[in-house]
Amino acid sequence: SPDFCLGAQGRSEFCLCPNLKTMAPKQKPRVLVIGCQFSGFLVVRDLHKKFDVTVVDPKEYFEYTPGVLRAYVKPSHFDALTFCIEPVLRKLGVTFIMGEVTKLDGSRKEATVWTRFSDKDDIVSYDYCVICSGCNFNFLHKWGESLWFPTVHEHARPEGSWSHIDERFIDGRRRHILEEHFRIKELNDKGASVLVVGAGFIGVEWATELAYFFPKLKLTICDFLGNCLGPLPPSAADYCNHYMKKVGIKQFYGVKYSANDPSFYETVGFTGGARPDKEYFCMGVKASNYYMPKEVLSDKGPGGGGWIHVNKKLQVVTKERQVWGDGVVFAVGDCNQTFMDEIKPIPKISYPGEEQATHAVRSIRAMAGMSTTYFCTECPVLCGCCGGCCGCLDLCCSSKYPAKKGEPMDSYWPWGAGMFATSLGPHDACFVMGATSTPRTGSLALWGILSAIQKEVIESSKVDECKGGWMGEWIWHFVHHTCCHCFGDGRTTDGCYKCCTPCRMCCTVSCICCVNTKGGKAKSPAEWSGCLWSFYRSFVHRVNRRTGHVEKKD
Repeated sequence: SPDFCLGAQGRSEFCLCPNLKTMAPKQKPRVLVIGCQFSGFLVVRDLHKKFDVTVVDPKEYFEYTPGVLRAYVKPSHFDALTFCIEPVLRKLGVTFIMGEVTKLDGSRKEATVWTRFSDKDDIVSYDYCVICSGCNFNFLHKWGESLWFPTVHEHARPEGSWSHIDERFIDGRRRHILEEHFRIKELNDKGASVLVVGAGFIGVEWATELAYFFPKLKLTICDFLGNCLGPLPPSAADYCNHYMKKVGIKQFYGVKYSANDPSFYETVGFTGGARPDKEYFCMGVKASNYYMPKEVLSDKGPGGGGWIHVNKKLQVVTKERQVWGDGVVFAVGDCNQTFMDEIKPIPKISYPGEEQATHAVRSIRAMAGMSTTYFCTECPVLCGCCGGCCGCLDLCCSSKYPAKKGEPMDSYWPWGAGMFATSLGPHDACFVMGATSTPRTGSLALWGILSAIQKEVIESSKVDECKGGWMGEWIWHFVHHTCCHCFGDGRTTDGCYKCCTPCRMCCTVSCICCVNTKGGKAKSPAEWSGCLWSFYRSFVHRVNRRTGHVEKKD
C-alpha cells in the first residue's frame, strides 16, 4: 500500500494508507451573533477564522444607517449604502440565518429563531453569544417606527404605517424609499410647509438635506433644548445654526412638542390655526430587545427603558448586577445600557458600538484560551507608534485593561464615543472630536467642504469594509484596533497612551505619543497638538473661503 498521503496540507483524512487512522477535525467554539450591522460585522471578521460563527438577522441586507437620509432625497444613492449579507458571509465560511430571535435561553445556551421560510422555530446552540441588535428610533411609537431604520420585526409590521411593504428585503426597503421620495417631491412642487421635530443629528441632517434637494419647501425645525445638537460643543451648534439660517430654515428652540396643542404651533410660526403640511419626528431612540428576559432589561432609560444591562466587561447581567447566562453572553453597541458607576452612558451611534465589539472579541478569545492579539508581540517592526518592543497594533498591550487568558477584559468609555460627524447637505458638514461623557465638550475639528469629503470617505470605505473590500478593511481594521487612544478612557491614568505603557522602559527612540527617550519627559496631547493647531485651522479656513462655504467663528 502507498506510504504517502495526498490531500490539502497533508491532512490525514485524505491519506491513502489504510493502516493510518483518520484524525477527526478539532471542533471550533461556537459563536452566535445576533444582528449584522456595524458591530455584528466586526465580530464576524475578527472571529470567523478561529470560531464557528452563526449570524442571525431579520433582514437580508446591510444598510449604512448614517447615510440613509440622503437616499430619501436622492434614491440612486441607496445602492451605495446597501448590499445583501448572505454572499459576504458565505465567503467567510459563516452561517447566516435570515430570521428573528424570539427567545435567548442563557442557562441552556440556546436561541430560538423564527424564520418565515419554516413552519417551526430553529434552535441555535452556542458557546458564546454577542448581541449586536441595535435599536430603533422614535420613542413615541410603540415599536419605534421611523424612516431612518427599516421595520423588520414580525409583530411590528402589522401595526406600522407602511405595512404593505416588507422592509426585511432589500427591494421592499427600496420601494419604501421611492414612495417617500415622491411624496416629498409632491410637497416641494406645491411649496408646502414641513416641520422637523428634533434638532439632534438626525433632525439637522434631515432638514438640511431637504433644503438642498427640495428648495421650494418651507422648512421649520424645533427642539426642546436651547440649541441644536444638544450634547455637542457650542462651536458645532453655532456652525449648524449659521448654516440653517443661511439656507432659510426657521429655527425654534426651548419648545416642547405637543401635537394636540394649538399654542405649540403658534410658537413655531404656524399662526391662525395653521398646521404644517408634513411633520417629521426626529427625536429619541427606542429599545428593541423583545427576545430578552425581563430580569436583564432596564426599567428606565431612553425611550422608556428596555435596554440590556451589562457590566464593565460588557457581559449581560440582571438588574441586581448578577452575571447572566454563565458570563458568555455579551451585548455591545446601541442595544445595551451600562451602570453609571462602571461605564458612563455611551452615545447610541455606530463607532463606539464597534469599539465595544472589539472589547467583546478580545474577551471571547481570552475566555477560549486564545491569544488576544493578531500580531507577534516580540516583533519590533509592527509597532509603528514607537518602534519599541510591544510590536502590537491592537489594544492588547494595555496594562490598565488587561485581557488574560480565561478572563474577559474590562471595557471603558471609548474614544470613538467622542467623535461626531454631522452632514449639512452634500457639500457641507462639521466634525467634532475629543468629546467626553460630559455634555457640550469636545472641539469642532473640521468643517465646510473638507468635512463633507470626510463623511463621503467614511461612508464609502465603511460600506466597502463590510462588503469585504480590501481597501475598506485596511482602513478600518487599524481604526478599530488602534494602538493609540488620544482621548476617552482608553488612556492610562498617568496620561500616557496605551501603546506606550508596557514599553517605556525599553524604548530608546522618540515616540510621537509620549517621548520614550531614556530620561525624557512625557508630553501631553495638548503640547503635541498645540504647535500644529494654528496651521491646521488656517488651512481649513482658507479652503472654505475659496469654496464659498460658511465660515467658523473663532
